[in-house]
Amino acid sequence: MIRVAVDLAAVVAGEVTIAGDEAHYLTRVRRVRVGEALQLFDGAGRTAAATIVRLTSNTVTVEAAAPVIAPPELPHITAMIPLIKGDRFDYCLEKLVEVGVDAIVVWQAERAVVKLDAERAATRLEKWRAAITAATRQAGRAHEATIDGVWPLQGPQGALARLTTQAPMARRVLLHTAGGVPVQQLAGEDAAAPMVIITGPEGGLAPNEVELLSSNGFVPGALGSRILRAETAPVVAVALVRATEAAAK
Repeated sequence: MIRVAVDLAAVVAGEVTIAGDEAHYLTRVRRVRVGEALQLFDGAGRTAAATIVRLTSNTVTVEAAAPVIAPPELPHITAMIPLIKGDRFDYCLEKLVEVGVDAIVVWQAERAVVKLDAERAATRLEKWRAAITAATRQAGRAHEATIDGVWPLQGPQGALARLTTQAPMARRVLLHTAGGVPVQQLAGEDAAAPMVIITGPEGGLAPNEVELLSSNGFVPGALGSRILRAETAPVVAVALVRATEAAAK
């Protein structure tokens, strides 16, 4: 089933016109035809079955059924990931979406190779959001993960301050080479409770970052005996939490 991202907030049932990048995706990439079935999604949990009724050079018109709302998965999982060099960061974003992350917080680690100023971060953010939408489409998800910028770890506008406001009751897990409690065990202690998982950059976490995170309620978590790359560790962690959740049902 071909899936298309559209705004379903005001849709009841009837004709919906799709334009812009999504229309380009349908007409130029998927080369759809009148009569083909689609699934519309808006990233906020709403989906709707639809059938193509008209095509123009830059729009696709569909007849849509009334949207249905899918409940969010529990637990709500936030991945705090550092900037990672090259295309490994994009890989990490894509795979996090595929395995079921709900929110991504990008933080500027002391030992990160990549550094972004405000202008470059804003440009990257637009690209990251497009990648997340594409991964949401591919993975068949109804809810799209959020991402809203690059933040220092501390300070009034830092990642930790934002967590206090946005996820005050979440369990906080620090993945570090020093080891800790297996992530599956931490997830199993309360399968519905929100969880925040933070990982470090290629050069690892600086001692002062570990100390700061520990003093802010992060407990050491472990993924096993192997040391995983910066782009791999958060993906494996989120996948393990989701697998633990599925096994508990």
